[in-house]
Order: sequence, then structure tokens, then C-alpha cells
Amino acid sequence: MKKENNPTEDRFIPMTSVASGKGNEIRKDIFYYTNQIVNIIMIGEPSSSRWFLVDAGMPRSSKEIIEQIKNRFGENSKPEAIFLTHGHFDHVGALSDLVEKWNIPVYAHKNEFPYLSGEMAYPEPDPTVEGGLLAKISSIYPTDPINIRHSLRELPADGSLPGFPEWKWIHTPGHSPGHVSFFRERDKVVISGDAVITVRQDSFYKVLIQKKEVNGPPRYLTTDWKAAFDSAKKIAELKPGILISGHGEYMEGEELTSGLNELIKDFDDIAVPDDGRYVKK
Repeated sequence: MKKENNPTEDRFIPMTSVASGKGNEIRKDIFYYTNQIVNIIMIGEPSSSRWFLVDAGMPRSSKEIIEQIKNRFGENSKPEAIFLTHGHFDHVGALSDLVEKWNIPVYAHKNEFPYLSGEMAYPEPDPTVEGGLLAKISSIYPTDPINIRHSLRELPADGSLPGFPEWKWIHTPGHSPGHVSFFRERDKVVISGDAVITVRQDSFYKVLIQKKEVNGPPRYLTTDWKAAFDSAKKIAELKPGILISGHGEYMEGEELTSGLNELIKDFDDIAVPDDGRYVKK
């Protein structure tokens, strides 16, 4: 498949953490890998030829991701599909390269399609929100759309994931219009993307050391805080046993339960910035 011209994927973003380059096997069929500051998730046992990938990392990371896949699944292995939580630059950075190499479908919510088919840029980040260094420099983060329209598929309306009946998707907008999370009922695993994250993403220090704490979505790229609260509440109501978010380390058990409860109870204080272009007074 011919690769589309996607300049966002050529941008190097100077962000890192102590977890960068490390992987964690959470279940025998759930493995996540941290690429700079963002997690990509591989669902499927290493012995299986059928598995799927959630999200596609930072710009210029395709070789690194392919190497991790080779280490876990073997030479020339490829996923059945890529399922996107959303299309921000740090979740689709290697997507065009991977699609060109593998010729596989990419599933996303229909509300993300304009940002994944070259039609529309995301709203600009808001560096005026209070927070740390990563919020202040957010104006450098690319918002240009990528174009994978020939591989793009709409997530089924019934909430299923094609080919993987144990999993379902849940619409969790706010951080982006078509943001989704993924859920497996039998062991209460939630892949939350950026709807709920486990590190304070605007703080360079907390991202660098990966300090674990349940938070709402990254402030500088969230445009609808009412929807963001509703989405965080939806995730909490699932009563997840394990949560793997787009940023930060995985969490489980009482630490996760109490963190989610506190987030929902004090969402305006914990998650929502006091001021900013996307904050309604």
C-alpha cells in the first residue's frame, strides 16, 4: 500500500520518561510498551498468530515499534488490525509507516475520521492552562491531520471489535470528539487512552519519573471538559480491575479504585484547569 504524505510523522518531539523503552506484561495476552511518554498496547498471546495493536506511538517511532513486535511475536508478525483510541500526534506517530508495511485495517470512531483522512486539523493546544513545562510548550505539538483514508474503518456501532469478541469499545469523548476506550468484561481490563491517565501529563517532572496518580485527560489538548467528566465517570462505573492508560504506568486494585473515586468526586479540582481557552466559565 502506498504511503500517504503525513508530515506529522516526521516531527521529532523531545519528550521522554524513565519508562521509555520498557515493556510490561500485565496478563499473558496483554503487553504494553512505553515509547518516549506514550503507551502502545499489544493484545494477544505471544504464541498466537492473531493479535491486535492499540495506538501507534510517537512520530518517528515505527522501527522501534516493529522491533518490539518482533521480540514479542516473532519475525514478520503483524497484527490483524490497529484500533485507535484517538488520533492525536502521540498516538498515531508511526501509523502511516505501519499501515504501509502491513497493509492492515485501522479502526477508529467515525468522529475521528476528519483528523485521520487529511481533512481537518485538531484544535490548537492551549499553553495558557496552569500546569508544568509540558503544558507551557504544548504549542510545539503537531495538530495537522494524517491521511490513512484507504486503511480507515469505522468501529462497529454495536460496540464490538472485529475479530476479537471478548473486547468492546466505549465512546469516551472530551479529549477528542471520537476518543474511545476498550474493555474486557471477564477480567475488567480497561484501556483508557487519554480519557483517564495515570500521570500528571502537564508536569515534565512527573512525566519524567512516571509518578503514579489517577488524572483526567491532558489539560492542554482537551477541548470539552463536560464530556471529559462524563467519560471519566463512565470508566469508573466499569469498576476496572486493571487500567492501562495512554500515559503513565498501569494501575490495579485498591490504588486504582480509590484514585478513580477521588477523580470523579473532585474532577473540577483535579482535572479541569482554572483558566484556558477551552474552559467554560
